[in-house]
Amino acid sequence: MKRKITLVLLVIVLINSITYSAKPAQDKMKWWKDAKFGMFIHWGLYSIPAGEWKGTKTKIGETTEWIQTYMKIPVADYKALAAQFNPTQFNADEFVRIAKDAGMKYMVLTSKHHEGFAMFKSSDPFNVVDATPYKRDIVKALSEACKKQGMHFGLYYSQAQDWNHPGGIACAGHWDKAQEGSFDDYLDKVAVPQIKEILANYKPEILWWDTPCEMTLARAAKFAPTLALYPNLIVNNRLCEGIAGDLETPEQFIPATGFPGKNWESCMTMNTTWGFGANDQNWKSPESIIRNLIDIASKGGNYLLNVGPTSKGLIPTPSIERLKEVGTWMKSNGDGIYGTTASPFRNLDWGRCTVKKVGDKNLIYLHIFDFPKDGILQIPGLASKIDAAYLLKDKSIKFKTELAVNYLNVHLPENIKQLFATTIVLETSEQVLVYNGPEIKANYAIFNDLATFEITSDIPEASIHYTTDGSIPTNKSAIAKGQISFSSPSTFTIKTLCFKNGKAVSGLTEKTLIKESPIASTKIQSSKSGLTYCYYEGVWGQLPDFKTLKPIKSGTTPDLDLSVKKRNNDYAITFKGFLNVPATKVYKLILSSNDGSKLIISGRTLSNDGLHGLEAKSIDVVLEKGLHPLEIEFFQAGGGDGLKLEWESDRNKREILQPSNLLH
Repeated sequence: MKRKITLVLLVIVLINSITYSAKPAQDKMKWWKDAKFGMFIHWGLYSIPAGEWKGTKTKIGETTEWIQTYMKIPVADYKALAAQFNPTQFNADEFVRIAKDAGMKYMVLTSKHHEGFAMFKSSDPFNVVDATPYKRDIVKALSEACKKQGMHFGLYYSQAQDWNHPGGIACAGHWDKAQEGSFDDYLDKVAVPQIKEILANYKPEILWWDTPCEMTLARAAKFAPTLALYPNLIVNNRLCEGIAGDLETPEQFIPATGFPGKNWESCMTMNTTWGFGANDQNWKSPESIIRNLIDIASKGGNYLLNVGPTSKGLIPTPSIERLKEVGTWMKSNGDGIYGTTASPFRNLDWGRCTVKKVGDKNLIYLHIFDFPKDGILQIPGLASKIDAAYLLKDKSIKFKTELAVNYLNVHLPENIKQLFATTIVLETSEQVLVYNGPEIKANYAIFNDLATFEITSDIPEASIHYTTDGSIPTNKSAIAKGQISFSSPSTFTIKTLCFKNGKAVSGLTEKTLIKESPIASTKIQSSKSGLTYCYYEGVWGQLPDFKTLKPIKSGTTPDLDLSVKKRNNDYAITFKGFLNVPATKVYKLILSSNDGSKLIISGRTLSNDGLHGLEAKSIDVVLEKGLHPLEIEFFQAGGGDGLKLEWESDRNKREILQPSNLLH
């Protein structure tokens, strides 16, 4: 017992040392928060097959760096790729120049991805120096090039997944006996020593963990003594569940409101894969990339944009072309991105906003996506006195501003319009004060007979007025207090403003609630409890076309029971039956899954497709009392599975659908 207590205390001490080293000291995080824009580089042996193995190509949604697990390539065959890796056209200085010209301020390279191949000289022989004809240290070359050109440098390291070392984790499950072994031995003999190597030899400013499958706090603690030596090292949140690190890492999406009060970084591909994919030509447009950067900065985050070099050592031409376009825009408008903080506006219909303090001035950067047709840009609820307004690209071009009650109007000539986004600046010597429009909260986006909603505001001493007839509220309009119930014969729009001393001060908020008739129930002669299911096996990155597949087995199950599976990864199940609805009303159906799923209820579809962790999506429907056809599709690639269907209504709290409501 004493030994167990000692072990627990040791783990706590070591975890505290990780947490301590990861605490965002002001000096530690300042450069990163100011930088806003970085380059992610996914590069390894997977650049050789580039999405194709023995004539079989990776499918849409399957990223090329995962080709070994998708194709279940034997360890010996995959490790043999090292003999072909000879990127003689790689130029580290050129990589850094491309990033700098695009306006990027830091770079994060995969020092070792899930394939287990080290892009640096390591004591483990499966590395770029000892196992390839190239025989040069790519991490060293890039770290030195970054230092020479003033670029911040970081390294990605896959601490748990390693498909080519015994004991390394494969989140989707092992497929080769050569992968079997002790995970703890793997951590002790491969991962921990390599972390020591890269931190000591290359001095990265960022350490980017990934996919912490099977990681525990005790296992994470193995890295703690090393991490404690580098208190200024920035680490992300993917070492282990329960260790926050310095930043959140949303992947391939921009969170609607960012992560208020936290550092965060949205990492995205430029096409649909991280590693080089010879057949992936689904490239984001320069406009999409630039507007993503602006959107992320406006929510207080950083943008880590990926490139996947070829096996020859070149960044793909389409990536370079897009980065040049981004760089051109950033040269004129970068001041509106670097060093800024999140927008004080809750919503701007025409674009985004960032803010920065320079000397005794507060600068409000307005990034215009949709240029006003009449040349008048309306800024809602801005209460600060504006001293000057001008074009960021050319400060000599100044604009007339006028206050129109609760809106500041900026008069813009058509000839200032730029490609992708036009940025103007408002200067104020006051604190930036914005009266945001009230928030309209409705549990459901639709209604049948009676709509219910609530309108709130955080503006002190303000009264909230609203209308439901489409007109703009005045100080004579209805006052919003508590929950409001409203009966309407048709769809209607709520419009609301905040008033102080009888004058409108906030931006206008509006929300449309849609009236729908109940979907008729279905009559059947007889029914039994539970659902029918069909079980399939295969490798997918998204829901397959089940019409083209033959199930391995089928049967009935009382609910959405995944235990009918025959393995833990690379499988799919469809469930069919009826939902027994107890009363005619609006229902919210919530579908949660890991990985992808789809719900079809009486002809209405809710998609939760794709590769992702446990993620919830919802749909509102008005259902008549009785039986409604129900179909659910689900697939699992790897890394843990899950499927859950819940519902709620005005008189029933959210709960999992019970077997008594499922029939076939």
